[in-house]
Amino acid sequence: MLSPSYSISAKDLWNALATRDAPQLIDVRRPDAYAPSPHLLPGAVWREAAKARAWADAFDRPLVLACKAGHEMSQSAVAQLRADGVDARVLEGGYEAWAKAGLPFVAKAELDRLAPKRPSVWVTRRRPKIDRIACPWLIKRFLDSQARILFVDPDQVQNVARETGAVPFDIKNVELSHEGERCSFDTMLKLFGLEGEPSLARLALIVRGADTARPDFAPEAAGLHAVSLGLSALAGDDDHGLLDRGFMVYDALFAWLRFAAEERHNWPAKAA
Repeated sequence: MLSPSYSISAKDLWNALATRDAPQLIDVRRPDAYAPSPHLLPGAVWREAAKARAWADAFDRPLVLACKAGHEMSQSAVAQLRADGVDARVLEGGYEAWAKAGLPFVAKAELDRLAPKRPSVWVTRRRPKIDRIACPWLIKRFLDSQARILFVDPDQVQNVARETGAVPFDIKNVELSHEGERCSFDTMLKLFGLEGEPSLARLALIVRGADTARPDFAPEAAGLHAVSLGLSALAGDDDHGLLDRGFMVYDALFAWLRFAAEERHNWPAKAA
């Protein structure tokens, strides 16, 4: 159903990310503005505004279009799409409003360097448990929602990366891996400019504690460790089925960190 809302604020869009109602972000800035920009909205892909009717069918979710300031580029494309019945909205104020709200950007140069083609392809060791679910979650939720994640035997990750052009992660001797006591998830957050976002930074502590046997890093780390190993035991060799279940865990943790971290429960229940 076509959304009754013609536009969405930067704050409301941020709150919708990594939820079941998350839209697909489309960057429709003019090429001369997009190319030199160091910033990319989380999960956004660039498309030419004038060709919106040709590329809209490639996405199976509601669309939010963003240009520099929320003026003619995004509005002209959204008007065309909505006339065709496509659920599309304008990001109010565009990139300028997102920056003014202090919301995080992805480091575009690093993403373009590692994954110049979208949808991107990434490869890691099969039988994921913690870091290798957290990293795909970050990729799909904040870098490229249409990314493909490949799972192979550990000794074949580098070979498959060379053969397919996939980005290898969470193995030794690659860029996206552990750094000291920091996990591959930490490395990705730092590289792509997302480690300063408070909820993601706190989530990184939980992941790090669960993945490196350091539950003292965060009270929630022991719980994530237990749930992750339990899901892995249930999934067997169904790595992508495990991703689907694991993503629900990370979506829930991220939602808790953003919306419910201060909520407390007790018994008997106290009146509100």
